[in-house]
Amino acid sequence: MENFVEELRWRGMIHDIMPGTEEQLQKEMTTAYVGIDPTADSLHIGHLVSVMMLRHLQVAGHKPILVIGGATGMVGDPSGKSEERNLLDEATLRHNQACLHRQLTRFLDFDPSLPNGAEIVNNYDWTREFSFLGFLRDVGKHITVNYMMSKDSVKKRLETGLSFTEFSYQLLQGYDFLWLYRNKGCRLQMGGSDQWGNIVTGTELIRRMEGGEAFALTCPLITKSDGGKFGKTEEGNVWLDPDRTSPYKFYQFWLNVSDADAGKYLRIFTMLTSEAIEALEEQHSEAPHERILQKRLASELTILVHGEEALGKAIAASEILFGKGTTETLQQLDEETFLSVFEGVPRFTIERSLLMDGIEIVALLAEATTIFASKGEARRTLKENALWLNKSKVNEGYQVTAANLLNDKYLLVQKGKKNYFLVTAV
Repeated sequence: MENFVEELRWRGMIHDIMPGTEEQLQKEMTTAYVGIDPTADSLHIGHLVSVMMLRHLQVAGHKPILVIGGATGMVGDPSGKSEERNLLDEATLRHNQACLHRQLTRFLDFDPSLPNGAEIVNNYDWTREFSFLGFLRDVGKHITVNYMMSKDSVKKRLETGLSFTEFSYQLLQGYDFLWLYRNKGCRLQMGGSDQWGNIVTGTELIRRMEGGEAFALTCPLITKSDGGKFGKTEEGNVWLDPDRTSPYKFYQFWLNVSDADAGKYLRIFTMLTSEAIEALEEQHSEAPHERILQKRLASELTILVHGEEALGKAIAASEILFGKGTTETLQQLDEETFLSVFEGVPRFTIERSLLMDGIEIVALLAEATTIFASKGEARRTLKENALWLNKSKVNEGYQVTAANLLNDKYLLVQKGKKNYFLVTAV
């Protein structure tokens, strides 16, 4: 049995740990769980810390359970929130659960024949049969209001207002732990540091109702070195679903993290050994401009979430913007990746009929579009060899036809090293 706690410790992934937890994990194969509220049909990278904890747990020989919070997702957890969440209906929650399960198979082995095969369960399945009176009688009487009010997640929300629904959340989460203890032999709950109060409520219920011993472990909430919120871009969350965040954008997110954060993220979000990470950090310190840490981080995460093929496309797409791309690499990009790469560049639209018999390059640049203010300016740029069409140099007199279209729709004009223009034929 590998030392799971020691693995998390050197990776900087332990915030709080209940006494006896490490000894329990060293003694025998232990079942542990993490909960995720299915508020969307995709995980985002903010979920990855918990998921990686489960991955390390399974690699160390223990059994991971992921609890989809179908019931708690209908209530909303006040921890770390300034206001109450919108509640979801059952059909939406079930759909979201199925989508999350598919994503999690990239991180965990769900083979039921393995003694430590991962499981995914939904707390709605054991909560829906509870009557309100039954829950108050069988669970509520074991935890005092004083105990619940002492939790930071409750204290912080009292100033802005806390509904009884949200107040009851820690009892619901505590009952999840009790149910898993009784029915799955689960002895450990893990989560973010903001979940500590909810988790220990579960250990307290197990102690009071079963006379049993259960354990808790939390990881730090991930922050950026500049104080900004991790996992957010101007567009919002960085999702694992390629339809929400393209593999190219996903790769770019990790590629653009700061030097101060790259080493930390390699420890948290990859399976690389300490020796491998330290070697990368040494290489990076000798040539920081090469961004060795960021490239390895982006590659590891993109492979893990999207696969080798998606990584190859993301790298090829990234190189296009830095002058290494060719007409051939442009032609190999699918439309979604292509548009992701050139998001935000000036766009022009032309009639497709103009390309049937061909249009001379100067006319395209200065008449059909206004990429250049005049034909004279377009000719000067062409003579200076400073213009590319689809990453190929062209000269005055060149005829642009439908055969030049990328994805049968686009022309990419580049003026100088950094100025791109996208022409769409309609």
